[in-house]
Amino acid sequence: MTGEAGPPEMSEPGMPGARRQGRGTPDTGRQGRGTPDTGRQGRGIPDSGTAIRVEGLHKAFGANQVLQGIDLEVSTHEVICLIGASGSGKSTLLRCLNLLEPINAGRISLWGQEITAADIDQNLVRRSIGIVFQSYNLFPHMNVLQNVTLAPRKALGTPRPQAEEAARALLGRFGLLDKEAEFPDRLSGGQQQRVAIVRALAMRPQIMLLDEVTSALDPELVAEVLDVIRELAASGMTMLIATHEMGFARDIAHRVCFLEEGRIIEDAPPAELFTAPKDERTQRFLRRIIAAGRL
Repeated sequence: MTGEAGPPEMSEPGMPGARRQGRGTPDTGRQGRGTPDTGRQGRGIPDSGTAIRVEGLHKAFGANQVLQGIDLEVSTHEVICLIGASGSGKSTLLRCLNLLEPINAGRISLWGQEITAADIDQNLVRRSIGIVFQSYNLFPHMNVLQNVTLAPRKALGTPRPQAEEAARALLGRFGLLDKEAEFPDRLSGGQQQRVAIVRALAMRPQIMLLDEVTSALDPELVAEVLDVIRELAASGMTMLIATHEMGFARDIAHRVCFLEEGRIIEDAPPAELFTAPKDERTQRFLRRIIAAGRL
């Protein structure tokens, strides 16, 4: 995204023991999809390489093993869609990446630095990772502009005039500028979800996690939210998207990961996974999706 901030400087106060350094960039097979300048160059911030590395991730809620040994790498500017039945672990994986859920075993690294280490400032990490849920979670007593500017003003210390200027730029970018004075109950579900995405973007994250952001919307409102996500992908935003929208995943993703029972069963480019899946469990899932008319 043009003008977005890069990952926090590795020596920034509040990141004890930070050791983050640039890493080499593996070939992600994304020829033909341009990577725009995101404003990182010249500031000592990685504009390539492995943005997220997940190694042996386990997460349980009591006796329920929700994630069972997740290994995943996400390159900078890459878009990965997570698919699978409800309860397969997609949402929990995203919440672990944002440190909203403590993990039981394994490690998560951003640009080479482990963020699951005990001495990491979680709030500082979350400034680099925006997350949007299927429920909009907008403050009902605040209008759109107030919802979008609250976090930059309180968490980043951005003065009100600058926060409002940046917020209006984002609202204009996503067709919401005329709604800045409206309260959430005056907006459609699609508009509320777009405001929720704008609110996350106002913190200038380098990574966006989107958790079933269209599942609570009426069918006619889904397209307007998917268009916002397409625009983010085209701008170079690194994204992990949990979705039941299979056609959308096929069109937007560089890679698609199929999860079942807390494990990544198959990880492949969409043209491969949706047309010639290798694992029988993936094949069985896609047969059900096709029978339901969702692909």
